[in-house]
Amino acid sequence: MEIESLPIPDVKLIRPKRFGDSRGFFSEVYSRPAFAKAGIAMEFVQDNHSRSAKAGTIRGLHFQTAPFAQDKLVRVVKGRILDVAVDLRRASPSFGQYVSAELSADNWTQILVPIGFAHAFCTLEPDTEVVYKVSNVYWPANDGGVLWNDPDLAIAWPVSGSDAVLSDKDAKLPRLRDLPPLF
Repeated sequence: MEIESLPIPDVKLIRPKRFGDSRGFFSEVYSRPAFAKAGIAMEFVQDNHSRSAKAGTIRGLHFQTAPFAQDKLVRVVKGRILDVAVDLRRASPSFGQYVSAELSADNWTQILVPIGFAHAFCTLEPDTEVVYKVSNVYWPANDGGVLWNDPDLAIAWPVSGSDAVLSDKDAKLPRLRDLPPLF
């Protein structure tokens, strides 16, 4: 398993090895001992799976606050996404900045988004399926988000505002500057 830090070093790209033969392949996509060896100590308690029918679907920017804040380990099992993590930690030198990476079923890359970040993705192909582990259960009272196209964040999305497919909830999220300190 290869683990690489992104420009905001707490966000990691993880590339599990795949072993293939004429039958297909095998891959160990998560190993707590391998993560611990790399200095990543978190326990996942839930797996989530989403399918987005249309390219240009944006899910996020989502987070949960304490005591239900979540680390996320995200991977694509079908299709491609642009995955984005925005630093919400007020004391961080990268507060309000984001990192992104393309994840796909072909490149077999995962992203680890720690507590203190808002997370979102945009599908780059129709019928894209995303699977992700979280370190805490979903708790509606602690659910939060930031508007996906907040101009202060200047995220380079691969879709325009008029072409983005959004939930009503995501379309109405506040801007980062309107949030109280959370992390």
